[in-house]
Amino acid sequence: MEEKITNKGVSRRNFLAGAALAGVAAAGASLAGCAPAGNSAKGGASKGAAAAETDAPAWLGVEPEVAESDIKKTEETDFLIIGAGTAGMCAAGTAADLGMKFILAEKNDKVTETREYWGIVNSKAAVAQGGEVDGMKLLNELTRYASGKCNQDVIKMWIDESAELFDWIDPLMQAAGKQAVVDMPPAHATGGTDYMLPVLQHMYLTPYSDPMRNDVLLSHVQEKSADSVRWGYDLVKLVHEEGKVSGAIFNTSEGYVQVNAKNTLLATGGYPANPTMMKALQPAAVGCCTASSFNPADTGIGLKAGLWAGGVKDPDPAPMIFDRGAVEVGVDCGYIGKGDEAAFPGTIYQENIGSQPFMKVNRNGVRFANESTPYDTLCFQAAQQPGGVWCSIFDANAPEDIIRFSTIGCSAFANQMMAAGMPLEEFVETSRDAGYLKKADTIEELADKLGFEGESKKAFLEQVERYNQQFDAQVDDDYGKEAYRLSAIRTAPFYGLWFGGTLLTTIDGLRINSECQVLDEKGAAIEGLYAAGDVSGSFFSGNYPEYIVGVASGRSSTQGRHVARKLGGDL
Repeated sequence: MEEKITNKGVSRRNFLAGAALAGVAAAGASLAGCAPAGNSAKGGASKGAAAAETDAPAWLGVEPEVAESDIKKTEETDFLIIGAGTAGMCAAGTAADLGMKFILAEKNDKVTETREYWGIVNSKAAVAQGGEVDGMKLLNELTRYASGKCNQDVIKMWIDESAELFDWIDPLMQAAGKQAVVDMPPAHATGGTDYMLPVLQHMYLTPYSDPMRNDVLLSHVQEKSADSVRWGYDLVKLVHEEGKVSGAIFNTSEGYVQVNAKNTLLATGGYPANPTMMKALQPAAVGCCTASSFNPADTGIGLKAGLWAGGVKDPDPAPMIFDRGAVEVGVDCGYIGKGDEAAFPGTIYQENIGSQPFMKVNRNGVRFANESTPYDTLCFQAAQQPGGVWCSIFDANAPEDIIRFSTIGCSAFANQMMAAGMPLEEFVETSRDAGYLKKADTIEELADKLGFEGESKKAFLEQVERYNQQFDAQVDDDYGKEAYRLSAIRTAPFYGLWFGGTLLTTIDGLRINSECQVLDEKGAAIEGLYAAGDVSGSFFSGNYPEYIVGVASGRSSTQGRHVARKLGGDL
């Protein structure tokens, strides 16, 4: 199927290829039991009169009612996996290996693309290269990122089992012609303080080229269990009664199909493609983003279905935001449009150079924060500035600066391309060709092109001079940025590019235990219901810890495999 890129989402393959809490309080107080209890297969998918009788938040609404007479087909299985993404495909691949009777139900007509890198703790390859990680320190670092609003047992399961996950999948990837490498981040200061930078990132070469990991897993599943995959199965609701889940109802080309299952795994992703949910649950994220880089299918239906079945959501938001949403002069952060049609204004989703710690200024022409930080930190800081946007300033020596900055994670793509000799303007050609990248022979001309006028222009020119002085002194006495991440702005041509954040996904979800069982409002496991990946919670809070590189993808994959191994008797 042809990949679609819209202002509401972008395919995973184009993620890097294209790169060359008022509502929370209301929703988080108690999201359990918001919908009427009862057998979800009793009673067309209509809202019913119950809508007037429930105190469910508007974004959640009431559970649809599907009459038994509207069910066109019923299927039976032991293990129902809903979602063919990062978590779901690892669950399906594992289930196939274990000879389980399972159904993989996906709303689209192909697997969801996934990252070609993931966070693996203490793989044999990493340890052999001297990259052993202190698991207990990592556990507590992630807990600190989450301000303690997490379940350490859930985090520890990923730490303990991710290496086994890698041992399982690596032979499959090698057989498909993909070679794994361990990304060893250089030891360096960053963020003006002490961040843990563990060796976690494992990636496959050539990245973002066919076959990708989920393609390999799909072939593996179809080879071992050819009749297990269902395309075009769009989740409507879970089948549940008296605290037990026994399957799900899907809208398909045949009409409503009910799949009865002994155990059901929600692996449906987050809710970044649902503006109504985002505005209610993630106001800070909406206020600092100009662009989207999420899967358009991630509408939050799995999260809502889990809540209707009695699950509980993390009380606080956790967005994944990268600092790469390049925009034209004058564009603000936030949605344009209303309701479900709301979208971010930017059309450039991943301008990778946005993550480089150049001097960044607000619309008043002045710096406002340390630029040497995790991707989302500057975005949240900029949300407190006019329009929520910032402008990155660099000069002709940017390639040398980028190599010296030596950033990690996917922002290291810039380091690698500059080291390989790629011309700077070729690296940012998407923004250049769109007219967003401003280029000038003098700083004053650049100021004009970037929209600075009057006092803001004067302040901008003074800021450039001050920043050059700080570079000469090798001291940032304003915000404490490391000396090696300062850069001079003296050599023409000069460049400027306005940015907001790019929303990738949401990682606050259904509360789970270390077995990935969904928990109810009393903390008890809901029989027959599991969640893995971005639809699950209990791991992150408030932010995505970008310096723990690949943790989200690694967590999702490990969780999916864990559930299948547990149910298949392999744990």
